[in-house]
Amino acid sequence: MLLAYSSYSCSEVIFSQSANASAFANQWTMLNILPQQAGLTVSNVVYKYRVEKLAADPMVVAVQNENANGSGYIFRSVDDWSGVPGNNISKVVPVGAIPIEAWGDGSIEVTGIGTVEDPSVIYTYRYDTCFIPTTPDCPGYEPPLSMLPVFVYEDPLEDEMIQRALELQKLQEEEERIIQEEEEEKETLEKALGLANTTLLAADSLALYDAMFDMSSIPATYYTSIPGGVYTEVLEYNSGRMPDNKNARRVGLATQLKHEEMVNSQYDK
Repeated sequence: MLLAYSSYSCSEVIFSQSANASAFANQWTMLNILPQQAGLTVSNVVYKYRVEKLAADPMVVAVQNENANGSGYIFRSVDDWSGVPGNNISKVVPVGAIPIEAWGDGSIEVTGIGTVEDPSVIYTYRYDTCFIPTTPDCPGYEPPLSMLPVFVYEDPLEDEMIQRALELQKLQEEEERIIQEEEEEKETLEKALGLANTTLLAADSLALYDAMFDMSSIPATYYTSIPGGVYTEVLEYNSGRMPDNKNARRVGLATQLKHEEMVNSQYDK
């Protein structure tokens, strides 16, 4: 029997039961009985069997499962048949919700005189299909890294047109560098030549200056003798009044008369 109950719109809670655990033997391994589903819990143990014995014989039957996480049993149901005749028995034993990880190997143990016939042990269980969200339909699902989209990075520097542009730019930069170096070399050479010319001109000027003032280089013809001696003539001045210049007086008088004539002519009009 398999029932499904939808607890979420995208997940299901499955209610089901195992096959007969004791169909072929009185011992079984739970790995072969319960589906190995994450989050599975066992709710009930349903068992039945028939006892063959005499009423006076002692007999105890135990249906049990070992504790996978420790010692003892996780489940054990004991039926005492001592003093009673054989018969059929059928039980449903609720166990709550014991996780699948706790269920160890199961068995039917008989103590005393008698046999167990046609046993049947069934486990009812439940689990949530999205206990671990492994599909996109489950709430909280996160895709594994291997399923994440892979973005292929394309290096723009690998583009042919960009490569050509970069090469052209590199050539232009190299050409500019060469021109700049040539200009710097030319400027350095011009400075060196200017300095050399300045040095030569200074040397020539200094040599000319030295030549001009080197008296030893002036020819002997430039030298002459100035006669010496004592100048004995003495000028004498009369301390009296200097006589007037008659010519100057005549000119001054004529000018004065001409001026007066011009002034008087203005009033005669």
